[in-house]
Amino acid sequence: MDIDDIAASVLARVRQAGAEGDIIVDEGRALMLRARDGELEEHKVSSSRVFGLRVIKDDRVGTAYSEAADVDALNTMVDQALQNASFAKLEPDEKILPTSGTLTTDDAMLCPADSTPVESKIEFALALERDLAARKNVRNVPSNGVQDTTVERRVYTSAGLSASSRQKMCMASAYALMTEGEVNIMEGTGRASRLFSDLHHEEIVDEAWERCVGLLHGKPVASGHYDVIFDRECQVDLFHTFTMMFSGQSAKDGVNPMRDKVGAVIADEKLRLSDDPLITEGFGYSMFDSEGTPTRKLPLIHDGRLETLIHNSATAAHFGLATTGHAYRGTKSRLGVGLHQLTIDPGSSGPDELGAGEYLEITDLTGLHSGANAASGQFSFGAAGYLCRDSKRVQPVRQITVAGNFYQMLKKVAAIGNQPYWNLQRSALMPAIRFADVAIAG
Repeated sequence: MDIDDIAASVLARVRQAGAEGDIIVDEGRALMLRARDGELEEHKVSSSRVFGLRVIKDDRVGTAYSEAADVDALNTMVDQALQNASFAKLEPDEKILPTSGTLTTDDAMLCPADSTPVESKIEFALALERDLAARKNVRNVPSNGVQDTTVERRVYTSAGLSASSRQKMCMASAYALMTEGEVNIMEGTGRASRLFSDLHHEEIVDEAWERCVGLLHGKPVASGHYDVIFDRECQVDLFHTFTMMFSGQSAKDGVNPMRDKVGAVIADEKLRLSDDPLITEGFGYSMFDSEGTPTRKLPLIHDGRLETLIHNSATAAHFGLATTGHAYRGTKSRLGVGLHQLTIDPGSSGPDELGAGEYLEITDLTGLHSGANAASGQFSFGAAGYLCRDSKRVQPVRQITVAGNFYQMLKKVAAIGNQPYWNLQRSALMPAIRFADVAIAG
């Protein structure tokens, strides 16, 4: 049987048991390459397919999964989900949405054909490690890799919905260990594209080496309060660390500090932040969420005001609202919420205004999870970067700590750049933001 027939058979058995349900099918194929000392250390080709079933019966929810597609395995999955539901607590807000029809993304756009042979990808990986290792003062390239991945998700519901999406992602990265005298540093970078042919190892080598050279002799700056600009990677990482502030699930659970602040001003009036799943250049593109709900651009903060939290159908029902299209469920997990791809509207500041006077440019953050409390907004991260003056790097900076409260930082936006950038993972599109009065310990 093909996937459509398998899903129909599973859901028919669910309905026969007097339940409703949905099934997610995740499939993936990946090529992973890694080089070491001029030779190919890893050449891994993998594929997977997992069926994840959710059933709802008498207001109780049960889940189960199967990695096999034979009849016995699928029947066992249904039986297990129904049994799990029988022991579950009541969840009156969680329902299968009464949505039917078909949703399908465009393969030509999200999964384009790429004729690059495997041999060329292997040569790319070898050249990436070889050319970076040959640069001055580079001891070795301990972390490097090439990935070519295709992922596919299908969602079927007992109400008659069928939704499918397939995406291709190619990534390459390299991190070098550089030593000069008694000083050493490890830095690197990467590139990502839907087409492998768009990647160029020379660009990665040059940038990785320049990042090492730039920060190698960095030293702490004096402790104090500085204006800070996080680079495109660090800024996205910072916002992602505190995305619980937008979660309708955490609001339902009583741990979201923004639960009662929808409609209130929580940030500087210059800030306009949205979740925009329909930008096709991003790898977070999603035509539908894990319940099969069609997605749309959703303003989260507009002119500094919190517009909404993100919801699946269950959290929305709890608050008497409509789902925002942010249901998230893995094949082995229960229903939750999740963002697709964050965007921040460009501001009015050009490079000269954004970089006027003295500020710190942060290019590395460590301890993003252990050093952050999403409930309070407090954080303390190890950091590195550059002391800058009038858009020019004055000196490299290492071994400093950046600390504060993220929710208070949102109210101290000095300037927003007029040019947005994707981060490496292409999960967020943001311009540079200059935050004022950030505590730095040197």
